[in-house]
Order: sequence, then C-alpha cells, then structure tokens
Amino acid sequence: MEQVAKPWPALWSLVIGFFMILIDSTIVSVANPRIMEGLNADINAVIWVTSAYLLAYAVPLLITGRLGDRFGPKNLYLSGLVVFTLASLWCGLSGDVGMLIAARAVQGFGAAMMTPQTMAVITRIFPPDRRGAAMGLWGATAGMAILVGPILGGVLVDGLGWEWIFFVNVPIGLIGFLAVTRFVPALGTHSHRFDIPGVLLSAVGMFLLVFGIQEGQTYHWGTVAGPVTVWGLIIAGVVVLALFVVWQWILERRGGEPLLPLGLFKERNFSLGNTTIMAVGFTITAFPLPTIFYYQVVRGLTPTQSALLMIPMAVLSGALAPFVGRLIDRINPRWFAAFGLLCLSAALFWTGALLKPGTPIWMFLLPSALQGVANGFIWGPVSNATTRNLPPRQAGAGSGVFNTTRQIGAVLGSAAIASLIQARLAAELPAVPGGASAGEGAVGGQLPEVLHAGFSTAMSQSVLLPAFAILLGAVAALLFGKPKAVQDWGAPAAQGAETAGAAAPQAGAEEDASAAARK
Repeated sequence: MEQVAKPWPALWSLVIGFFMILIDSTIVSVANPRIMEGLNADINAVIWVTSAYLLAYAVPLLITGRLGDRFGPKNLYLSGLVVFTLASLWCGLSGDVGMLIAARAVQGFGAAMMTPQTMAVITRIFPPDRRGAAMGLWGATAGMAILVGPILGGVLVDGLGWEWIFFVNVPIGLIGFLAVTRFVPALGTHSHRFDIPGVLLSAVGMFLLVFGIQEGQTYHWGTVAGPVTVWGLIIAGVVVLALFVVWQWILERRGGEPLLPLGLFKERNFSLGNTTIMAVGFTITAFPLPTIFYYQVVRGLTPTQSALLMIPMAVLSGALAPFVGRLIDRINPRWFAAFGLLCLSAALFWTGALLKPGTPIWMFLLPSALQGVANGFIWGPVSNATTRNLPPRQAGAGSGVFNTTRQIGAVLGSAAIASLIQARLAAELPAVPGGASAGEGAVGGQLPEVLHAGFSTAMSQSVLLPAFAILLGAVAALLFGKPKAVQDWGAPAAQGAETAGAAAPQAGAEEDASAAARK
C-alpha cells in the first residue's frame, strides 16, 4: 500500500467522474422513446445506443487496467475523462441514430479508460481495515448513479430535450478534471507486456455474440447476409470467446501476462462473486427498458413523471449502502448480498405483475422501494466478498476481472432484453402493413388504447427475464465461503501488491458497487 496522508479527498475527486460514467449506463433508458421520435429510429436501433456504449466499455477494461499501471492511474483517468467528455458533446450534437451510436461507442471507450483506475487507487491508498468504509462510499456512488440516472434524464429530457442528457456531462467532466488534478496523487508505474491477440479475440467474440442476440428478432433468427445466419454469428462468438480462454491458459502456462488470469478462479469466492456480479450487471441493464416503455407509451407519463417513480429506489439505496459498508468488515457479506439479490428478484416479479393498463400508478412506488433496499445490500457486499480472500498481490487483477464481468453481463442484458421485447411485441400485438409490429410503430408516439393490453403484456413478460437472471446471482451468493481475516499490509505485502498490480488489470468499480457496478 502506498502511504497517502489524506486519501479521502482523492477518492471524492474520482467519485465525480465515476458517478458520471455510471449515470450514462442508465440515463438513456428514460429518454429512449424521445430519441426514437426525434431521430426517427426503431426500438432495436435505439437500444443499440445503449449496447454500443456498454460493448465499448466492457471489451477494453482488462487492457486499460494495465495501461493505468504502465502510465499511472491518474494520467489514464484524466485521459479517459477528456475522451468521455468530448464524446458526450458529440452525442448531443448527433443528427441521426447512426452518428449517436458511434459517439456512444467512443464515450464507452473513455469510460473504460477511467473505471479501472478508480479501484486501483482505492486498493493502493486505503488499507484493508479502512477499505470497507471506502467501499461504502463507492457502493453508495454506484447505486445512486445507476438509479439517479433515469430521474435526472427525465428532468433533462422534459425541460431541455434528450440532447441534454449528454451535454450535462461537459461541465461535470471539467469539474472532475480539476479535482483529480488537484487531489489525486501520482502513484508508481510499472512496465507491461500487452496481450494484443487476447484483446482482438475478446473484442471479436463479444461483438459477434451481442450482435447475434440483439439482431436475432430483426432477422427472424434466420439469414443475415448470404450464408451468414443469426445462429451462425452467435455460435461463432461463443467459439471465438472459447479460443480466447484457451489462449489465456496457454499464455499463463508460458509465464506471460494474460488479460484474464485464470488462476484467480481457483479461489471459491472469486468465482462465485463473478457469477453474481454478471447476473447483477445483466439485470440492472435489462429491467428499466420495458418498465420505461410501459410508463411512457401505455400510461402516457412524461420522462420526468416516469423517472420520479424511481425516487424510493434511489433514496433507500443511497441511505443503506454506507451503513452496510461499515458492517461488511465484521459480518460475513454473504448474508447481505443474498438478502439484497432476493429482494431485487422479488421487486422485479412484483413490477411485472403490476404492468397492466389499469394499475394505479402509485402502486409502482412499492416495488421501487424494495429495489432500493435490494441495491443497498448488493454492491458493497458482493465486491467485498469477491476480492477479500485474494492475497494483496492479486487485488488489482481481481478487481479488473470483477468489473469486466459486470460489464459483460450488462452488454448481454441489453442485447437480450432488446431481442425479447421485439419478440413479445410481435407475439402480443397485430402486424401493420410492411410487417412491423403495431406496438413498435407506436413507440415514441402515443399508443392507441386498443393496443394497451397487448403492449403491457409484452412488457410484463419481458421483465421476467431479469427477474429470473438475478435469482442465479442469489444462489451463487448463498454459496460464498467465510472471508479470511484481514491480511497484514506491512512493507513486504505492499510491495507485492504493487508488483502484482503491475502484472494484472486493476479496476473498478462499479461498480459496479455497483457499480455502480457498480459497474
């Protein structure tokens, strides 16, 4: 551990940018109907606005953690913040959905440069016996950002237009840049060998898999072009990702520096924690989409009104996360995590049951409150249980893999919910001339009342996907073993931590705190 006299100002400075990039993982959901209307796009195209961001965010994470080791976490964070802020300006100026998708991809890459450095700084300036409190702040930030994003988005969309959900990042980015420059220390750097084949294999595999899942309904799960089929793309994506894992194993056996240190997964809690956080990333990305479409298309709520239904979730999550963070150093985090995950699943099943045309709007505040309780118990405990048993020299690598896994879950959640929404709309609503679904044609405008029941049923069925997915995470959390005692961080351990941090991605967040994890 590197001695820093005042670590908290440094953490608060990083939290500004961290909060901003996590908000952008969810802020678009409440604006989707307005973006569709303003840019004349369909459901699948507008969900690609989110998927492109998440994909460009997830794939580079393992390599950007090492870049932080090589050039310094502070320098890489500031570089990523500049990229993210300028891409946000580009997003707001986009005149068509294709340009917006491209700008969001660049924005995601900027986020990937920033996120690993947040956790790298935490692990290097906070000793283990104070890291629970730091994780509490991290958890509160990630949880609040993921939940405040739609609320802030609703206010901006109604008051100024959808473009302002991106323009608002410009002044925040400037403030964050100045704060990090002033308060975050310049930490030691280390040289690296970079696994370029691993980067290419992971990027190609993830793109093929996500494209196949999200575009499957568009091509009716058949031919995309010539001999290329949707299922062929999905299978090819799985094969390429399997080759990536094999290559990582070979590289590790040869004494190289793999992007994915497979040896970490020998630790039981680490393997279970990554399973859990992937389910969390999948769920928190997938569940807002059908509910927001229901609020605005069936019930006629404005973006602000639909976002206000999430206030109980945001308030309770932010209030509980620091409290839970102070307890996880003394009580097995398994119980907190499992409780939160089960609450989240229950809240989603409850929400799905309420998605009917005649449900009183105020009733949606109840599952929203339960979601807030759930989030307060998820982020900090899951991240703590996942990495706590790792030796200090593997802390950076573990953080990098953990955050990447969460983002991969988010990418798959975005793609899967897009495909499922389209499939359920096609099944529950009549077709209109040209073969499009009546519901899809109406999203972005007002849906005729005769179609309300069918559209509500389609959204209700779609919410079941993330509700079941998070149950898998709860099962994994219940299997967590007892955390080991806090290890001594004397000079030798600190030196080992730095050396290993150099040999592996250090990363963050979130979240995913998420994140945030999160995210």
